Amino acid sequence: MKTIVWFGFVLGALSAAGEVILKKPGQKATFQCSVETHTQNLVWNRGNDPIIRVNLKTGFPVKGPKHKDNMKLRGTSLEISGVTEEDAGKFICIADGKRKEVTLLVVSVSASPSSELQLGSEATLQCRVKGLNPPDSPVQWKRPDGSTNSGSQTVQLKSVAHSDEGNWQCMFAYEGGTYIESLEIKVRDPVPKTTAPSSSTSSKDVSFNPPPSTDVVLLGLSWWMWVAVGVGCLAVVLLMVFVIVLCKRIKRRKVRMLRNGRQPLNPKMYCQCHHPAAAAKPQQGRRKEKPSALPLQPLLA
Repeated sequence: MKTIVWFGFVLGALSAAGEVILKKPGQKATFQCSVETHTQNLVWNRGNDPIIRVNLKTGFPVKGPKHKDNMKLRGTSLEISGVTEEDAGKFICIADGKRKEVTLLVVSVSASPSSELQLGSEATLQCRVKGLNPPDSPVQWKRPDGSTNSGSQTVQLKSVAHSDEGNWQCMFAYEGGTYIESLEIKVRDPVPKTTAPSSSTSSKDVSFNPPPSTDVVLLGLSWWMWVAVGVGCLAVVLLMVFVIVLCKRIKRRKVRMLRNGRQPLNPKMYCQCHHPAAAAKPQQGRRKEKPSALPLQPLLA
């Protein structure tokens, strides 16, 4: 019954010039009604489907079957937060016998894999417009150099060039007006790849050209190698001479000791003395005892 009453308002309302609002997904859209205050009932419809109605007697809004959680009434205006492509379409406000139409177009422009493209790679630019009537209205891309790709919402770039960098414009017409949505594209040079040398590479495939050497080479050895060999040989000769001289000195000393009739002392003879030991000193503090008298021997007859 409520739907019939609301539809009666739509048929009996006076038409007004339509308004077009362009939004991207996720943005907020606000639709202004034809009046700021109303003395009769206020109705917001989406096409022919009721969204919300405010009864002047009660002052409380009544939600319709097409109402969504992201739709709120702010005074006489309708606000949609977090716009999606499903929200695109025509909205109608009826208040105090006045009617106002607002068309919401949801436009999404994108570049795949991203808006920063690599030189020589493949990319896809896409422009999607929801809410157009008819739905297949022509959409075209305008390149940074001014040329156009007409009649297609998608542009395929087989090999990205530096000329593709810049501002790409998605253009379309609706009810006598032309609308533009821009997309900024950047082109980057490819990063040079560093490859490590393979360990399985054959020695025949690798050519190594050593830098020219300024060292003097004699018999395949450099001069500093000959100096090292000479120093080593000299050290060995000096060591041998020292050992020979030391051995001769030890031998002469032994011969001299044998001629003098002396033998070298053994370690065990150290600290030994062949002289008689000195008499022990008498202990002080004690008196010397007199020697006892010898026993008398009997006289022989």
